[in-house]
Amino acid sequence: MRTMSTVTTAPDTSPASLRAANVEATAVNTIGWLAASDTTIVVPVYQRQYRWDIGGCEQLLSDIRAVSQADATDSHFIGSILSTASSGDDEDATAHLVLIDGQQRLTTLMLLVAALHHTLREDDPTLAAELERVLVRAGDPDRTKLRPHRAWAEVFESVVLDRRSPADATRESRFDDNYAFFRSQIRPGEAAAIWRGLQKLEHVSITLGPDANAQQTFESLNSTGEPLRDHELIHNYVLMGLTHDQQSEIENDYWLPIEQATGEQIGAFWRHYLVMLTGREVTTVGGRGVYDAFRQEFPRLDVDTLRERAAQWREFAEIYGVLLDPQTASEPQIGQQLAYVGTFGRGIFPLVLRLSHDHAHGALGTDDFIASLEQLQSLLLRRKIVGTTTDRLVARLCRAAEQGRGELVHAIARITPSDERTRVGLKYGDLPHAHYVLGRLAGVSASTPVDVEHVVPIAPSDDWSPDGSRRWAELSDDEQNSFRALARTLGNLTVLEQDLAERVFDASFPAKRTAYAASGIDLTREVAAASVWSTAAIAARTALLTERFFEVWRRPAVVSIDDDNLTPILDAKKRRGWPRGWEREFDYVEFRGEHWEVPDVRYLFNRVFRRLWTESEPSRQAVLDFSARRGGPVYPAMAWNGQWDEIAEGHYLYMGWDSTYMLSAVQGVLDEAGWASEVFLKYSYIGDAMP
Repeated sequence: MRTMSTVTTAPDTSPASLRAANVEATAVNTIGWLAASDTTIVVPVYQRQYRWDIGGCEQLLSDIRAVSQADATDSHFIGSILSTASSGDDEDATAHLVLIDGQQRLTTLMLLVAALHHTLREDDPTLAAELERVLVRAGDPDRTKLRPHRAWAEVFESVVLDRRSPADATRESRFDDNYAFFRSQIRPGEAAAIWRGLQKLEHVSITLGPDANAQQTFESLNSTGEPLRDHELIHNYVLMGLTHDQQSEIENDYWLPIEQATGEQIGAFWRHYLVMLTGREVTTVGGRGVYDAFRQEFPRLDVDTLRERAAQWREFAEIYGVLLDPQTASEPQIGQQLAYVGTFGRGIFPLVLRLSHDHAHGALGTDDFIASLEQLQSLLLRRKIVGTTTDRLVARLCRAAEQGRGELVHAIARITPSDERTRVGLKYGDLPHAHYVLGRLAGVSASTPVDVEHVVPIAPSDDWSPDGSRRWAELSDDEQNSFRALARTLGNLTVLEQDLAERVFDASFPAKRTAYAASGIDLTREVAAASVWSTAAIAARTALLTERFFEVWRRPAVVSIDDDNLTPILDAKKRRGWPRGWEREFDYVEFRGEHWEVPDVRYLFNRVFRRLWTESEPSRQAVLDFSARRGGPVYPAMAWNGQWDEIAEGHYLYMGWDSTYMLSAVQGVLDEAGWASEVFLKYSYIGDAMP
C-alpha cells in the first residue's frame, strides 16, 4: 500500500490545485468526486474495451482493505484521471466530463461499489444510500454516472444496476466476472471497513479546457520517462509511510548493502528470493510480477517488522553476491562447486540460495551441501543431454528442500534422467557445456587455460585426413556425413592446452596425435594412442568416457522416476485471461495415480472441486475452509447471476472466473487438502506454445 497525507480540495491558490490556460489539475477524494451531484462521465467511442482482470481487482481490494486499517490520516493514491469538459455534440447530452484516461480504474471502482451496494442494501439502507450516490445521479436511478460507450453500455449498466435477466447467466464479460469476484469477496460484516477504505482513495483530477491538446496530454502522462522496475517499486513500497529518520535508517543499514551485494542483478535477486521463499514460480511477464509477489508476501510492514525482515533480506542478498562471484566464497571447495553450478545459468539460484543459507546457519553440513550441489549439476546436465526442459523445476525443488535434505534428494532423483537415456544422448547428441564436462572429466583446474578440441573438425578442409593417407575430399558422402554427425559428441572431444591447440588448428589427425601426446592432460594423451581416427574410434571413446561420466554425475539411488514432461500442479503456468488455444492446453492430468483426460483449466477446476467434495470428509472440509478464507469459489447460494454448478445440495461452485483465478483456486485447495504433491499436468503442444 502506498500512503500519503490526506489531501482535501482547496482553493485555486493552494498547492493542491494547479491551473493553466487550458489545464486544471486538482488533488481530490475519489469517492467524493464521484458522488458529487453534477458528476456524470462518458467514455468516448475511441476508448479501448474494459480489460482489467481478476488479479487487478484482487490487488485493488487488498489495497482498500489495507488503507481502511491504517491511521485516519492515511490515504491511497490511485494516480491521475484525465478528462475534458463535455461539449454539446457529445454522444451523451447529460455528460459532465468526457474521460480520456482512467477508464479502467473508474470502471473497476464502480463495479466494487455496486457489489458493496448489492451486498448490504437490505441490511444497511443508510450506507446503501451513500453508495447509490456514487453509482447514479439523484433523480435518474436508471442510468449510471459512468457511461461506457454504446458497444457495451447496456452490459455495464445491467451489472451495476443489478438488472440482469436469467438469460444473462451464461454471458461472458469482464464486467460480470469482476463484479462476481467482488461479490464473492465482500462479507456483510466487513462492508463498513471496505467503505472506509474506499473513502480514503485519492487521485489527481486533470480537466482540459476546450483548446487543450487531449492526445498530447495523454501521451505525456503515459509515455514519458522510464517505468519503475520491480526492485524500484519494492524500494518505494518498503520506505513509504516511514518518517525521514526511519527511511534513512532502512536505506543505509539495509537497502544500500542489498544493492552493493547484488549490483546490476538486484532485480534477479528479488525474483529468486521470492521463488525460494514461497516455493512458487514468480512470473515476469506483463510487468510487475515480482513486485506484486513481494506485496502479497509482505502485505504490511510496520517499522519493527520491517527491521526484522530487512535484516533477512540483507543476509540473503550477501549470499546472492557469493553466487554471482563464487571466488568470494569462504570455503574454496564450495566456491568451486558454486562456479560449477553457475555453468547452467542462474535459473537454479533460488534453490542454491536456500541451501547456502542452511549451510551458513549450520542446518546443512559441508559434505551434504556439496553433495546437493553435485546432484543439482547431475540433474541439469543430464536433462540437457536428453533434451528435456528445466523450466518450472526450481520452485518444486525449493518446496522439497523446505521439507529437509531427504525430500530434496528424492525430488531430484525423480526428475533426473536415467543412465540409459543419458547414455543414448551422449552417444548421438551434441555434448552440452563441453568445456565444463571435459574439464571435470580431465581433472583440469578451472584456472588452467585450455580449449575444447574437436578431433574431427566441425568443418574439415578438403586436405584434412583421418589417417594420413586419405584426404577429406576423397571420403565418400556416407563417411563424411558420419563424421559430421559425431563431430560434437563426447567421443570426438577433448581439452588441450591453448598453445598446443593453436598449433593443431585444422590439422590432420596424424599431426594432432603429436600434439596430443605432448599434452599434460591424461584425457587428451589417450587420444594419441589411436593410429587412425574413425567413427569406430569415436564410438569406443564415447563408451569409455560415458562410464567416467556416470562416476562424476551420478543419479541419486531412488527407484521411482517421473515422466520428465509432467508438471506439478503447483508449478503450472498461469495465463492472463483466456488466451488462444486455452481449450486444448493439457493432454491429460495425473491425479493421485489416476489418468484424467482434462483438456483445459475450466474443466480441471470443476473436476477437482467436485472430486474433493465427494472424496472424504477431510477433503470436503478442505474445500469449505479454503472457500471461507479465500471468499469462494464454493458458496451456500447462487448470490448473483452468472455460471454456477451445484456440487451438492446447498453448495454451489461459481464457474465465471478467469483462467488465472481458476488455476490459483485449484492449486490452493489441493494444497489445503494435502494433495498437491500428487497431481501433475501434461501440457499439450499447444499448451507449451501458449504465452
